[in-house]
Amino acid sequence: MPFAASLSEHPDPAQAIGECVGEVLDRHGPHPDLLFVFATGAHRAVLMELCRTARTLLQPGCLVAAVSSSIIGGRREVEERPGLVLWAAWDIGPVEAVHLDHGPGGMVHGTAATPDGWDRFDRLVEGETADGTGTGPARTALLLAEPLSFAVDDFLARMTVTRPELVVVGGLIAGDGRPGSPLFVIDDVAHGRGAVAVVLEQRVRTVVSQGCRPVGAPFTVTRAEGNVLRELGSRPALARLQELASSGDPDERELLLGGVHLGRVIDERAIELRRGDFLIRAVLGAEAGTGSLVVGDRVSIGDTVQFQVRDAASAHEDLVELLAGEQADAALVFTCNGRGRHLFDADDHDAETVSELTGAAAVAGVFCAGEVGPVGSRSFLHGFTASVALFRDRSITS
Repeated sequence: MPFAASLSEHPDPAQAIGECVGEVLDRHGPHPDLLFVFATGAHRAVLMELCRTARTLLQPGCLVAAVSSSIIGGRREVEERPGLVLWAAWDIGPVEAVHLDHGPGGMVHGTAATPDGWDRFDRLVEGETADGTGTGPARTALLLAEPLSFAVDDFLARMTVTRPELVVVGGLIAGDGRPGSPLFVIDDVAHGRGAVAVVLEQRVRTVVSQGCRPVGAPFTVTRAEGNVLRELGSRPALARLQELASSGDPDERELLLGGVHLGRVIDERAIELRRGDFLIRAVLGAEAGTGSLVVGDRVSIGDTVQFQVRDAASAHEDLVELLAGEQADAALVFTCNGRGRHLFDADDHDAETVSELTGAAAVAGVFCAGEVGPVGSRSFLHGFTASVALFRDRSITS
């Protein structure tokens, strides 16, 4: 199996990297095509040293590292305490990582630090490899971005127009606010801002669990202005929500009082609506005078929407339902900082669920401040989501 993952919770970074590298070598040897290094904040100050050790001993074709408050390794979630995980992949086809940043010209240009970042990314997506030879167009980008210096929504909108076939999956990694503090590493270069895009030729199977369940009936939007939802099925949107709250069972009413969300159907051609068909956004407020609802997204006349609720039980049910029938040899998990113990009041929920239901032996990931993944044919930025990239052994599946 051309994947390996190893987790160490040892507080000594030298001991931790030794444990992780040793386990990867024991499982599959050196020279992976791609190596991810995920560390918690306890190891931030020595991130470059950890990466140098990993590169020296494992000699990966491409190394990408990131620091987060919490990480995932196998069936374990290490939340806000020392942790280090390596995830290695062999025989996954052409792979290259690019640092992207914002320059004076906006999204299309790089900064002085990465003058060719955007040009290189575009050429990689078109199918050009590092040696200048051509392959097929890239089909997946694994994205890690610092939210204050990189506008992910703008990036995804750009991809929708210029590269609609590209699957983008990943998450936002928040820094600790210290100037010069490393957040990402590509091979032997550290970055404290911007984004890292790992471009793959293969299309990776994704599961995006937004942690909600629909309540009530779906409605057609009959009047809306931007993110203000005026009417659902020719009645005030607020009245529809009040009717739902008054007719639901006590548990459902309590969840609605705790926070209501709106799911917008992405593919209007769907005959039977399922959980994965909705893009979930929060209902931010109400205008009592007009009977309107303010939503965290634009809505348009003719959209099909349905109210949604979120709690630990709904989030568990959603992830289980979406993973049903999925099989994988490896997985990368980008899960929300608001999940983990904060949501489930238990350890290791997402890591255990992904590992158990997919059978993946090599699982790793990071907790994020926003998650990226596709709904329908487009990739979006989400919240309170587990966005999972599933990998299969190409020698078996191809």
